[in-house]
Amino acid sequence: MKATHPVRAVLITVVAMFAQVVIGSLPAMLLLDRGNILYRPVGVIGITLASLGIVYLIRRYLGRRPWRGVGLTRSWRAVPHLLAGALAGAAAVAAAGALSVAFGVATWMPLPYDMIGAELPYLPLAIAIALLGQAFPEELLWRGHLFDTLSDRLSPRNVMIMTAVVFGAMHIISQSAADTVAERLLYTLQAAGLGFACAAARARTGAVWMAVGVHLGLHIGNMTLPIKDIQYGVQLVILACTLTVTGLLILSRRKGERVSAPERRAGGLVEEIS
Repeated sequence: MKATHPVRAVLITVVAMFAQVVIGSLPAMLLLDRGNILYRPVGVIGITLASLGIVYLIRRYLGRRPWRGVGLTRSWRAVPHLLAGALAGAAAVAAAGALSVAFGVATWMPLPYDMIGAELPYLPLAIAIALLGQAFPEELLWRGHLFDTLSDRLSPRNVMIMTAVVFGAMHIISQSAADTVAERLLYTLQAAGLGFACAAARARTGAVWMAVGVHLGLHIGNMTLPIKDIQYGVQLVILACTLTVTGLLILSRRKGERVSAPERRAGGLVEEIS
């Protein structure tokens, strides 16, 4: 069974997911104390570098696939795609928060303006840590490498489903506010919704930058939205729904909108879904 076979490609990606975190975190763990101000920045930079190296090695020696397939395009569209994705991801979180409050499963928290003023300067650092520690390395692996690898053997719709479902399933062991088995299962559902939105962004643009932005936008929304959960499990279901709707909106195309070359190379997913 070749490394590009869907089952083996998924298994390699799962192993790589753990490997990039362990290998990337080692320098910070070995050289710095946890209380050191540089501990987290060094750790997330290490994870990003490890991800780049691991994906390169997998594609070169196991999959025999060109690097350009991961979708790290170098063009003027990269930054707009990243920002548009971040806006979409944050909007999905905001919509889920507003719906959760409306349904009574969450409540708005009072804003401690004195604390906000003290913590606001650290927000860019928190966003950078989320980008380098999770959004970029995870999307490079799942919506970059795996999305491209599966596209040779599976239909565009199945590529989206597989990259979203397996990505979501891995989050059963993630650190979160979930403290029951049911909530952990619902957390994987929310993660699968995120995976779908990110896969939609990759399919729509043919590059990985918008997917990175959607993933980052989720973290930004969680950092800044002032709500407190009452029924966390229901909140997770609502967020999974808003993320799924976000993915469908990303895939939709306005009448008369021009189709770019990257979209055509993505396999015609927009047409297949619609």
